[in-house]
Amino acid sequence: MKPAIFELSPNDAYERQRNGALLVDVREDGERAAGMAEGSIGVSRSRLETDTAAWLPDPAAEILLICAAGARSLQCAGVLQGLGYEHVYSVNGGTKAWQTAGLPMTESTADADFLERYSRHLRLPEMGLDGQRKLAAARVALIGAGGLGSPAALYLAAAGIGTIRLIDDDVVDRSNLQRQVVHRDADVGAPKVESACRTLHALNPHVAIDAQRTRLSAANVERLLAGHDVVIDGSDNFSTRYLLNDACVRLGVPMVYGAVQGFDGQVSVFWPAHEGGSCYRCLFPEPPSPEFAPSCSEAGVLGVLPGVIGLLQATEAVKLILGIGESLSGTLLRFDALGMRFDRLRLERDPVCPRCGEGVKQADYMDLPATCAAH
Repeated sequence: MKPAIFELSPNDAYERQRNGALLVDVREDGERAAGMAEGSIGVSRSRLETDTAAWLPDPAAEILLICAAGARSLQCAGVLQGLGYEHVYSVNGGTKAWQTAGLPMTESTADADFLERYSRHLRLPEMGLDGQRKLAAARVALIGAGGLGSPAALYLAAAGIGTIRLIDDDVVDRSNLQRQVVHRDADVGAPKVESACRTLHALNPHVAIDAQRTRLSAANVERLLAGHDVVIDGSDNFSTRYLLNDACVRLGVPMVYGAVQGFDGQVSVFWPAHEGGSCYRCLFPEPPSPEFAPSCSEAGVLGVLPGVIGLLQATEAVKLILGIGESLSGTLLRFDALGMRFDRLRLERDPVCPRCGEGVKQADYMDLPATCAAH
């Protein structure tokens, strides 16, 4: 029969620590930034369980495990016990109880607002303190404060992206409010970038919103996009989308594409500099003739659909900044809201693509007729 795992009160654990027991904080790195039980060593539960001998070379040593509230340390103690460690204990109530008992703690290495605001990020092994600081240092250019840009901007700001350059020349119309959730009824008639700034700063005052009330053009596209880690395409016309693509190819910046119409949406990452990646012109070499492009005012869209696609775009941007997971580079993800289905299509780089093809010289940017951009 497997022996029970003993739980110790913080005071008992402290006395054992003073008498030579090893205290191990198994929280994630980001959580430990708020301070640790003094004298403890920090190693996340997953790392400790993966490479136990490197951290705990003596199975006969007295080991005390502590986490946030006691659950993870108790589970980890069970794993170590199964590996042959003979004297493993869990601190009941974790670091919270340790602090409540007035026992010594190390100083916090980050400010309280940061630690509380991003606490759920800091608990993720893939994110942690270093990942959150990467987000804080990142620069994202978001083109369009409309249906796609609204949810993307809200979640990027909430996630703690350091600087968001918001590019849009339009004003808020009452018909926008059904899907452009960054704006309010009181904002009707106001420039979209100003309305969005107010909402985003109210959500997260620590994020810098660089509002650019202008339309992207051949004359300004490279200047506006240079120096950013990711570009998000929330545009609604082909002229802007092709300019974005061409500038991102030249700058080597990933472009997170999204499009919606009716009940259908799609999203991808166009990044030919990435292995297996392609650009928007590999899929659509040239824009359609104006007569085949629907009028922006006539092309209806389910109000919640841009929310789905915009959030997928924000997710891709965060993953690209952190360098985690598998991006949609080289893949077109299609969403059917009526059937609630996702389909994935593999995209191949076109060797004769007019923009990123082999041996193609970078051409000058060109302003195209501003026809509506339905996918």
